[in-house]
Amino acid sequence: MNNTTKRAYVLYVFILAFIVGLGFMVFSFYTNGSEWAAKTVNRHIYSNGQIANAGSIFDRNGVTLAYSEDGKRKYNESKTIRKATLHAVGDTSSFIATGVQSIYSTQLSGYDFVDGVYNLKKYGTGNDITLTLDANACKAAYEALGSRKGTVGVYNYRTGEIICMVSTPTYDPANKPSDMADNPKYEGVYLNRFISGVYTPGSTFKTVTAICALQNIPDIGSRTFKCTGKYHTASGDVICNNVHGTVNFETAFNRSCNSAFAELAIELGKDKLTATAQQLGFNTKESLGQTPVAKSMFDVSKTNAVDLGWAGIGQYTTLANPCHMMTIMGAIANSGTAIKPYYIDSITSPSGRVTTIGQTEQSETVTIDPNIANRMKEYMRSNVANYYGDSTFPGLKMCGKTGTAQIDDGESHSWFVGFSANPETPYAVVCVAENSGSGLATAGKISNTVLQAICKKK
Repeated sequence: MNNTTKRAYVLYVFILAFIVGLGFMVFSFYTNGSEWAAKTVNRHIYSNGQIANAGSIFDRNGVTLAYSEDGKRKYNESKTIRKATLHAVGDTSSFIATGVQSIYSTQLSGYDFVDGVYNLKKYGTGNDITLTLDANACKAAYEALGSRKGTVGVYNYRTGEIICMVSTPTYDPANKPSDMADNPKYEGVYLNRFISGVYTPGSTFKTVTAICALQNIPDIGSRTFKCTGKYHTASGDVICNNVHGTVNFETAFNRSCNSAFAELAIELGKDKLTATAQQLGFNTKESLGQTPVAKSMFDVSKTNAVDLGWAGIGQYTTLANPCHMMTIMGAIANSGTAIKPYYIDSITSPSGRVTTIGQTEQSETVTIDPNIANRMKEYMRSNVANYYGDSTFPGLKMCGKTGTAQIDDGESHSWFVGFSANPETPYAVVCVAENSGSGLATAGKISNTVLQAICKKK
């Protein structure tokens, strides 16, 4: 082999290495460019490590929730709206990891794969983001929660648009408190409990056990149960909240009888309960667009009889995410078809070009047979009509289930999940009020307050 041939081979190796390196660089830029652009060291977007020059964020009615002015990030003029929408909008330092200003920082910057942040330099602002949220509905939820920690979520179960998403505790992003690190009232303040929280679901989980019973016990509608205040098993007792006597399935669901549902859970067994829970989205990861949602958990693989009974009434180790429970309500309301919730309505470039539009999509992780869903709707409607009272939810033709979730350290969490069967108000709701006792008296009342505020505007 002469020297010319050797040099040619060496040149080919260098050319190949160059092509491979170039390909790797282009691939890395394509997959990571937006992330690199959104780094806090990028002075086009950030000032002193905080997002400053970016597009505006609006609610569904065009109300400005956040905007940039003179290199600073500013918020709605109402302190209450600022606090109510904090977890949806996010903070400037991305401590609220699921906030729009964190998850969608690239879009707010106006970054484009071809032009980079050229539009930000050209127009002085990035892309605007319009949310599906109603600022006034969020305000009503925040005020209804009061000093309690918890969350409220409402979405249109036909379209998937989230109308209300509020988490407490919160704070005013325009005047951040100096004692947040030490003051216990701010514990967990950066967590969006609607998206990232998981709670013991208490009796709201009886909707899952009820669906499983409808799927697997043909005569469940005519079955009766005897409640003496507890259900005895070989490994211990499941305590009921009352002595209900002899009740049928509907009455047991109306009165949230622990004895009846513990008996059902044990009869159904681990495999059937797990199959139904997973069919309804437990143990499955979900997201709201780019925002990951905490996974609801159901695992009874190591239970004895009494543990399985407790699991069937929403205790034991079962954990539920509020957004997920709201989606299950939407599936029941929609005769088995679950519509995925979303809260990004649109993203618009500084030139006025709409680059992203929120869409109605069917969920692949929550599925219910239409016949079962319709029967479940009747039972949830019966809860309100025959037990909670329609006067508690005026004009809504409400279907719902309360929960009083027992926890180890403190008063029970108050839950309410449900939906309006009125075709003019197609909304599903979830409310969790931590350490607040009765589900109906607290979470139910809060849910009605928010739904009334939403429906009043229709």
